[in-house]
Amino acid sequence: MPNIVDQIIFSFTNNNSLYIGEGLTISEHMIQTAMLAEKNKCSDDLICSSLLHDYGHFIIEDPNQLVSNLIDGNHETIGANYLKKYFSKDIIEPILLHVKAKKYLARNRRYFDSLSKASKTSLKLQGGIMSDIEAKKFKKNKNYKNAVKLRRFDENAKKLNIKIKKIEDYQELLISKVI
Repeated sequence: MPNIVDQIIFSFTNNNSLYIGEGLTISEHMIQTAMLAEKNKCSDDLICSSLLHDYGHFIIEDPNQLVSNLIDGNHETIGANYLKKYFSKDIIEPILLHVKAKKYLARNRRYFDSLSKASKTSLKLQGGIMSDIEAKKFKKNKNYKNAVKLRRFDENAKKLNIKIKKIEDYQELLISKVI
């Protein structure tokens, strides 16, 4: 089996699938998310989480087909479960929680209104806006604040035709974070 960093770089380089309902690829979206974490001077752990947050979409055979069939693919769980053998809990938990963070943030009307059409569609498939009870439980997780940060970067990482880094630019970071 290739080492995990080589596998991640291969996945980013060889997956040209469009990010569901958006005009950029999944790889471009994840790199933009990591770039926003860097721009906001986040920890290396959160930059790594941001880079890998949608890795589950690489594992799911056809994420677009799931959406077409109105099914949530649980990409966050699939990605986190795959990556948890290789990265610390502080990297994995924001990945695992980034969908819950959207459900949490969507309680705010301004945030909800700012979501793209595709993000609103996936929110509905993911169970909709959190209840007060769910929000209270979500906030008990020690990494919920990083999940919320990641989610905000995620929503803003859908720009078309901008210059972005290459996945290879993150190779040293990934190597440094493998456990």
